[in-house]
Amino acid sequence: MIDLIAKKYLFFIFSGLIIIPGTIALILWGLKPAVDFTGGSLIEFQIKNASKEVLKEDIKKIAEEQNVEVGSISKTSNNGFLLRLKPIDKNQNQNLNNDLKKHYGEIEEIRFETVGPTVGQETTKNAIKSVIIASIVIILYIAWAFRQIPKPYSSVKFGIVAVIALIHDILVVVGLFSIFGHFFKVEVDSLFITALLTIMGFSVHDTIVVFDRIRENLKKIPGVPFPQVVNESILQTLARSLSTSLTVLFTLSALLLFGGETIRWFIITLLIGIISGTYSSIFNAAPLLVIWETKERKNK
Repeated sequence: MIDLIAKKYLFFIFSGLIIIPGTIALILWGLKPAVDFTGGSLIEFQIKNASKEVLKEDIKKIAEEQNVEVGSISKTSNNGFLLRLKPIDKNQNQNLNNDLKKHYGEIEEIRFETVGPTVGQETTKNAIKSVIIASIVIILYIAWAFRQIPKPYSSVKFGIVAVIALIHDILVVVGLFSIFGHFFKVEVDSLFITALLTIMGFSVHDTIVVFDRIRENLKKIPGVPFPQVVNESILQTLARSLSTSLTVLFTLSALLLFGGETIRWFIITLLIGIISGTYSSIFNAAPLLVIWETKERKNK
């Protein structure tokens, strides 16, 4: 039988190699916020029957000639483009449209909207509140759901370790996007917050599957050392956890290939988070529980 618990510190080191650079990047550079947070304007348009290839650099040059500061330009399907700009009014938008028509002919404006910085601040506050509330509720729920776990084991520990694994996944995603933002100018928007909350739910779901099997085995095989019970439980749920995650990853990969530019980084966020969530549930959460229980037994 494979002894995964014996290799627990290798798994922790691997997680550290990913989290530490991301955390340093987050401290040094932070995240690159989109207009949802900073305030600004969004323009999405489609160029009809363009006589030449349309380049992002050319569109940016045209906008800057109109004294419009461009944050980023994303290409969507069928010569469509999404521009994130510093705040502009309707007149500036109309002048930009007129200038684009001179260069490319017929243009269909799909949307033009301006987001104020107040909306951005509210979104940030609500996101932080959501993470804190969700973490507290998860601890309480797991503590209640595992209340019949055999003594001397504590259901509260299971809840706390599940939240630690969740924080691990959030740090992985946020740290990587800090690096992406600095080197590749990738911005985080409200979809990024949506992805983080989705990752939290998936991470906890995967962790509970492993923990539930640990609880069952503690009842079935009493007297067996706790590390051995945990190792057996991981091996029993490994195939199920991987199968569930792979199913989701295949679906997300298809969306990444065919879903278009506007949701690309949203899908990438989910991919990173689900891979991290599957890893942390199996190789971080359960071994961390073993370390906690083992140290407490030694102290007693």
